[in-house]
Amino acid sequence: MHRIVLATGNRKKLAEMQALLAGLPFEVLPQSQFSIPDAVEDGKSFIENAIIKARHAAHLTGLPAIADDSGIAVDALGGEPGIYSARFAGEPSDDAANNRKLLELLADVPEEQRSAQFHCVLVFMRHAADPVPLVCHGVWHGSILFAPRGDNGFGYDPLFWVPTHQCSSAQLEPVEKNRISHRGQAMQLLLQQLHGLLPQYR
Repeated sequence: MHRIVLATGNRKKLAEMQALLAGLPFEVLPQSQFSIPDAVEDGKSFIENAIIKARHAAHLTGLPAIADDSGIAVDALGGEPGIYSARFAGEPSDDAANNRKLLELLADVPEEQRSAQFHCVLVFMRHAADPVPLVCHGVWHGSILFAPRGDNGFGYDPLFWVPTHQCSSAQLEPVEKNRISHRGQAMQLLLQQLHGLLPQYR
């Protein structure tokens, strides 16, 4: 069993990632286990920030690292909150406050103009100097509700309407969410590429 550090302190993200990676010969460990401080996310895109976080964790642990950078882009807001999704309402990160701010900004936007996408970029780095990190991007299309629905998930899940399932993301069972979500899509792409690397880890 080979160890990989997950460059996040978010316990819910960790649980999702561990479930998605189940079955592979990797033990996924949170960066908090190594007392790693959060990286300075000063990139201008999900890809840049995911690479920054993965390199930071790999450098400080000496282990391969996976980093996730994700968020929601609302078309009526020109793609906001985007890379600032987690702290949209300010520091510290607060899901309820972020949701309230989003609803306030969209208060006068009609249903047909409330389209949005969840984005997830996953980066796998073999080591901190890896010149060719694996980069996988998943996109989940939906729209923003007028009020929260459901108790599952986290972040903007209660406000994200999933047209294929006629419910919010927070009303989906975790297994189904992992199958169809932006993170699930990105992880499936990453798993396909990791399988090609498995011989060197055996």
